[in-house]
Amino acid sequence: MLLPQSLTLALLCAVALFLTGCASHSSNPAAHVQTGESVILAGYEPANLAFAPMLSMPVKVRSTYRDVLPQTVHYESGRDYLLEGNGQIRRIPDSRIPDFRTNVLYGREDFDHSQFPGFGNDGFFVFVDYLHREKWSPVSPPAELSGVALSNTRKKLRAGEKVRIVAYGDSITAGGDATAPGLIFWERWAAALRQKYPRATIETINGATGGDSTVQGLQRLSEKVLAQKPDLVLIGFGMNDHNRGGVPPAAFADNLRAMIDRVRAETGAEIVLFSTFPPNPKWHYGTHNMAAYAAATEAVAREKQCAYADVYHLWQQFAGKKRPEDLLGNNINHPNDVGHWIYFQALVAMKGP
Repeated sequence: MLLPQSLTLALLCAVALFLTGCASHSSNPAAHVQTGESVILAGYEPANLAFAPMLSMPVKVRSTYRDVLPQTVHYESGRDYLLEGNGQIRRIPDSRIPDFRTNVLYGREDFDHSQFPGFGNDGFFVFVDYLHREKWSPVSPPAELSGVALSNTRKKLRAGEKVRIVAYGDSITAGGDATAPGLIFWERWAAALRQKYPRATIETINGATGGDSTVQGLQRLSEKVLAQKPDLVLIGFGMNDHNRGGVPPAAFADNLRAMIDRVRAETGAEIVLFSTFPPNPKWHYGTHNMAAYAAATEAVAREKQCAYADVYHLWQQFAGKKRPEDLLGNNINHPNDVGHWIYFQALVAMKGP
């Protein structure tokens, strides 16, 4: 019998809690729940999960991130896939799992996506729920970059007041390739804040525009941010600045400084800066220099005393054993639902407000 996602996850969490409780009485580390991790499978070649599943415990493999959709296909071990003890999963002959070799970008090097209509990875992902015993937790930023920089927002939330959050950035912030609005990373964060501060009223505004770099970010700032009279602004650029012919890191940093100064001067809002991840290394238009933009974002956060969400290093940490395609909705530079979850984890790691 197939269980709904909520019940399946409840059972997995209960098992994890049981194992965690037992861990203090044994040398075995605690069990951790991994929910809906995405992976693409090409031919019969194995693909890596982020962690090695406990094969003695339930593992769920399905076609959609959310297990409540009518089109969800639940795949079966031995019929569709094999899961190996080293944390690898692979398709088998006659599997119902889509073969990534049929993707128009499969095997392409230095590809120009505009030459391949229909590009993208939706429809090729499988999503896996499992338990594992590997240690992994988002590293919190230093105290000066954490949620302590959001003292005014925290006071309003604790007092049960209204807090207006504007999310500002490029297509990633706009929600590109999230399969539902509630799965966009900053909407997940706002939902977590609503649970933490049930008396407060938290309003979210999507001020992001696909394709924007910090140049367009400055041009749209009055309309998209300042006119909204925010209490808190999340600012995330870099993906388009980083592209060939984009904005050099030094100018990128100057543009962030200018945004911060205007937001503070004209609204008094507090600010969270967040970095982004490297796009597909096989994409023709990437400069392969995202580390410089992440470093510039963190340096500006320090200089301007903003809170900072370190997406770049957290993405690298989680995806260390995985292929870029496993987490890219458009196979280029948009995170899928799991990628949005990584962004959300970076916001949570700030430990505030």
